[in-house]
Amino acid sequence: MRIDSHQHYWKVNRGDYHWMTPSVPVLCRDYLPSDLRPLLQQHGIDRTILVQAAQTADETDFLLDLAAREPTVAGVVGWLDLDSPGFPQEFENRRKHPSFVGIRPMLQDIADDRWILRPQVMASLRILAEADFPFDFCIYPRHLPSVIQVLEAVPGLRATIDHLSKPEIRAHNLHPWKSLIAEVARHRNVFCKLSGMITEADHERWSVPDLQPYVDHAMECFGPDRVMFGSDWPVCLKAGSYHQVIHALRELLSPAWIEAAEQKIFGLNAVRFYKLASESQQAQLP
Repeated sequence: MRIDSHQHYWKVNRGDYHWMTPSVPVLCRDYLPSDLRPLLQQHGIDRTILVQAAQTADETDFLLDLAAREPTVAGVVGWLDLDSPGFPQEFENRRKHPSFVGIRPMLQDIADDRWILRPQVMASLRILAEADFPFDFCIYPRHLPSVIQVLEAVPGLRATIDHLSKPEIRAHNLHPWKSLIAEVARHRNVFCKLSGMITEADHERWSVPDLQPYVDHAMECFGPDRVMFGSDWPVCLKAGSYHQVIHALRELLSPAWIEAAEQKIFGLNAVRFYKLASESQQAQLP
């Protein structure tokens, strides 16, 4: 099964997308399964992980409703307020939905770069770790020191770094991202999504060589068993098409990686991380 581990749907008139402004017109319209389905078919992608795009529980319920009606959605990574005393009950309520496979706060948009270290948030993360429930870090490199602190304090947290943590590709800057992401990768329960790269590059003039050092380093740090392809569609449309994203990644991966690990990067690792298969099926995965 080939899986896109990171994409979004939204309806503009829902009104809770804080980032949506006329300055990025390509994103200011509805994006729903009928828009993506032909692209998935074209590229042989069987299913997707649908990721939250608004910091509201209402949007999480909207996505879960979509997932219940759309067979190409393998699971939903939703938003819940980790800094609320009511988190345990909200989490238990959403866990009853079979499509609820992960949680993501939009850390990149929170003014306090150390928000993730607040006592109530840490208590919520410990609940997730105890449940072995997947968690997505939506961050910039400046957040990585706090991420490292979280992983040391909550060592059982099943986590993934979205978009390689959005390194400064446009500026061709590898530091301090390079050393920090290597430190994160030391935690064997942490994965990394090979996604969102072209939107961190020059939108008009990006090239595959611009992305190469970042993918090479991520692959070296996490290895073929802990990286996942993600399109970040439709956000990627700011810089390129679904076709360009998937073909850029295939070009970025060395022939040795493609031959040995294509099934993992383009599907099996997402199945493992988001626990999409039954326990008996997971035991048979390479």
